[in-house]
Amino acid sequence: MNDQATDLRETVRERYAAAATTVLTASTTTDCCGPAPVEVDSNFGSTLYTGAERDELPAEAVAASLGCGNPTAVAELRDGERVLDLGSGGGIDVLLSARRVGPTGKAYGLDMTDEMLTLALANTAKAGVTNVEFLKGTIEAIPLPAGTIDVVISNCVINLSVDKPAVFAETFRVLAPGGRIGISDVVAADHLTPEQRAERGSYVGCIAGALSFTEYREHLTAAGFTDIEITPTHQVADAMHSAIVRATKPAASATTSGEAAPDATGGCC
Repeated sequence: MNDQATDLRETVRERYAAAATTVLTASTTTDCCGPAPVEVDSNFGSTLYTGAERDELPAEAVAASLGCGNPTAVAELRDGERVLDLGSGGGIDVLLSARRVGPTGKAYGLDMTDEMLTLALANTAKAGVTNVEFLKGTIEAIPLPAGTIDVVISNCVINLSVDKPAVFAETFRVLAPGGRIGISDVVAADHLTPEQRAERGSYVGCIAGALSFTEYREHLTAAGFTDIEITPTHQVADAMHSAIVRATKPAASATTSGEAAPDATGGCC
């Protein structure tokens, strides 16, 4: 990784570490109503979830939500599935997913920020959810065996990556044949240059690093995905949209060298 990419990743880590610390600190000092959300504006954060979804989670998980969508609402999770959330933050989507897949399923959260992982573990304990596991690592090098996940979700995180082809390749690798993605992310209109995207917002603010619709589709195709759908939901800046991204790993996809088939019990590790 070059120096610029390293600096960008560290800036992202610091931003989300600070958000987690804010929520963790507030959770020990507020009286009855939990910490205030650390949202940027109405285009991001917990308001994109239903009231019923927010009510079933610890206040700290809701407060730490910084995404641009609600991937659990579009991933069509089913009982017994294994779900991985890329950039899981305070755990809101992992906890919602764990309840969707039920006791025979499992939800994994992957995050590179120690403070967010600490917050996510605390939220999991408060929620009383047991079919959850949080992993430390980057979304460019997912610490799970190949072919062991049924659904990959993510909420406004892939735009923050400094190596998006690696993210898509790793996502494809960990998915079982026939697996799918249900992602919320910021996507730019095709006519915007990278410089014009940067004029509309910062990298850490989920704007400057966004792919265009065509670039997103090209990266997914290059990784091996099919049935690609990219559907804008709302505008987050001029010609920049929150979008739902769906795609599938072909059921007949050949296993790569060293790929381990998922076991019969549905467990991965």
